[in-house]
Amino acid sequence: MTRRIKKVAIIGSGIMGSGIACHFANIGVEVLLLDIVPRELNDKEKAKGLTLEDKVVRNRLVNDALAASLKSKPSPIYSKKFVERITTGNLDDDLHKIKDVDWVMEVVVERLDIKQQVFEKVEKYRTPGTLITSNTSGIPIKFMNEGRSEDFQKHFAVTHFFNPPRYLKLFEVVPGPQCKQEVTDFLMMYGDKFLGKTSVLAKDTPAFIGNRIGIFGIASLFHIVKEMGLTIEEVDKLTGPVIGRPKSATFRTIDVVGLDTLVHTANGVKDNCPNDEMRDIFEIPDFVNTMMENKWLGSKTKQGFYKRVVGENGKKEILSLDLDTLEYRPKQRAKFATLELTKTIDNVIDRFKVLVSGKDKAGEFYRKSFAAMFAYVQNRIPEISDELYRIDDALKAGFGWENGPFEIWDAIGVEKGIELMKAEGKEPAAWVVDMLASGSKSFYSVKDGATYYYDIPSKSQAKKPGQDAFIILDNIRESKEVFKNSGVVVEDLGDGILNVEFQSKMNTIGGDVLAGLNKALDMAEKDYQGLVVGNQAANFSVGANIGMIFMMAVEQEYDELNYAIKYFQDTMMRMRYSSIPTIAAPHGMTLGGGCELSMHADKVVAAAETYIGLVEFGVGVIPGGGGSKEMTLRAQDLFHQGDVQLNVLQEHFLAIGMAKVATSAYEAFDMNVLQKGKDVIVVNKDRQIAEAKKHALLLAEAGYTQKPMRKDILVLGKQALGTFMVGTDSMKASRFISEHDQKIANKLAYVMAGGDLSEPTKVSEQYLLDIEREAFLSLCTERKTLERIQHMLKTGKPLRN
Repeated sequence: MTRRIKKVAIIGSGIMGSGIACHFANIGVEVLLLDIVPRELNDKEKAKGLTLEDKVVRNRLVNDALAASLKSKPSPIYSKKFVERITTGNLDDDLHKIKDVDWVMEVVVERLDIKQQVFEKVEKYRTPGTLITSNTSGIPIKFMNEGRSEDFQKHFAVTHFFNPPRYLKLFEVVPGPQCKQEVTDFLMMYGDKFLGKTSVLAKDTPAFIGNRIGIFGIASLFHIVKEMGLTIEEVDKLTGPVIGRPKSATFRTIDVVGLDTLVHTANGVKDNCPNDEMRDIFEIPDFVNTMMENKWLGSKTKQGFYKRVVGENGKKEILSLDLDTLEYRPKQRAKFATLELTKTIDNVIDRFKVLVSGKDKAGEFYRKSFAAMFAYVQNRIPEISDELYRIDDALKAGFGWENGPFEIWDAIGVEKGIELMKAEGKEPAAWVVDMLASGSKSFYSVKDGATYYYDIPSKSQAKKPGQDAFIILDNIRESKEVFKNSGVVVEDLGDGILNVEFQSKMNTIGGDVLAGLNKALDMAEKDYQGLVVGNQAANFSVGANIGMIFMMAVEQEYDELNYAIKYFQDTMMRMRYSSIPTIAAPHGMTLGGGCELSMHADKVVAAAETYIGLVEFGVGVIPGGGGSKEMTLRAQDLFHQGDVQLNVLQEHFLAIGMAKVATSAYEAFDMNVLQKGKDVIVVNKDRQIAEAKKHALLLAEAGYTQKPMRKDILVLGKQALGTFMVGTDSMKASRFISEHDQKIANKLAYVMAGGDLSEPTKVSEQYLLDIEREAFLSLCTERKTLERIQHMLKTGKPLRN
């Protein structure tokens, strides 16, 4: 049977329930979101004379919860329009509607008795064959299943999302004891292909995989911190981006998640895992118990390991908790010699050998913490998973780690990892010893572009399943490289399609990247069928190399700067007017020049989590790589749709002038940065390069033909220029913008109006590119522009001057 999910019911509208509802709405599924009926009226309802029978009262809890979720930041929804896909109701009046849904998911409070009551009610109305799952984070399935029908049990599993559901990729699937294999397979597939998640098959053990290992890591740190006398700033410095973890590192993350949540999970493992050899690690230390008693739970109680206060001078300040005195004090800067040694190592995976070899406190910390982690994960097989890769997948997707424990162990060296464990009194598991004895010296290997893992039963390397839908650039970079310079690597994706992968810092676009793009286009036009521009870093590209622009402007090398900007423009136009199809695959931050590149490709295959926009105003210039031209062109292409032409142009003008950044790829359609009917979105970023390749092939096989450069762009001349300049005058007079902001806006107005032409006129793309470049260069001569660029280079933040 081919199972389709058109409508789901989510029972429980709390933070997780509403978040999950929003994410199903994100992918186009209709959602019925249900919660309980309030037991009493609130003051507002009493004042209005409402009763407990009024629908607005009966649906108050679910509507308030959903409204709160939609107000939260970051937003749980790709586009506000998608909220229409969610219908709310209550369990008394609307539960019968679940007979029409394809999947019922329970997301109520973590109490077995309440879950059992919900399932009993659900069974009365559920259509046989409908999926039924729980988002529990650890209640055993055998207890939730008890007393339910055979059909219920055959279709029952745990589907565990991590919070926030839109952003965290882990989707743990835990089949019930009677769950049909086809249901498990479907849930694993659906999580990956439709929800955009990393689906991880887990066993029905306390905390499953992600939380079992992740919480162990934090609990272990609690003990190491006290043992070594480290400060919370030092631990957060050591456990953040330097080892490929989120900026919030350890203690800031706990503050965000809530100390009580962490303690609840740790206690659950301690109480329910009597045979865990490291059970004592989950024992809550005294300083955490004191924090719990004081209600220092983190962000939800306004203080935790960190506390934000307003100083005597009125400035906000963040204080840190001293773990010895349990008093707050000013934050202290953490610095370690070992970390300095990693500054020149760009790839996180290559840093671990250096970190564990450190001679200072940092080196000792890494040796202790990794030894504990390696010792723990090796012994969780086969308890929580039969395959080691599932543990790595869970930690990467659920906790935002760049590398999982076994990947880190590989990077350090398996034998070196054993040495670290033995120094801490831990022994390697028998299967690890057997692995080394069998000739396998690592947990992972790469063969023909695919990842293999050590399979314990067969004592050999086995191909990791589920890769066929992916192209993993890390796996093919070496073997499929056809060109490389300091800015890019060009890889052969097979079937006549090349890929250009940026290699610069933050994937900025400078001379080497542009040279690499042109070389790739030359090669593709001569010997291949199409070109993809994509990478699998955290961000697609944060834009042009403004450091290079700053140096040329400071040195007043205006001829060289003019050439550099023209080279950028010409490269973008080659992307648009090549003899082969070009596909851009943006994701994450796609700003400035990265946005311009995407807008000039024949097609964009964007990840849903793409934050894209033309942000050049922030550094005192206008988009100069074709972005100003392109927004003018896209505005005029909408003139025929009935809106007042000037209004359409103004919307596009404001998108640049306000440096708008879409908060999802779907929002980018509303800004006309992505185009409906042409560009497409993939929810799972892991599939993006493979999807981009497919679209390049489709265009090539459909008989792609090089287009002529456009000469039919209608610009409005003085009519638009005058209107825009009146607007900037008003904004300046009202002190909404500075004098320099006005100057930038007026330059942009000149370009998007097509100059001060006396009447609407059709012009060419090259005409607009030339006046765009002229405006860009003139702004680069301004002192305040240079101040803005310098400030951005120093702080990473825009300056308003």
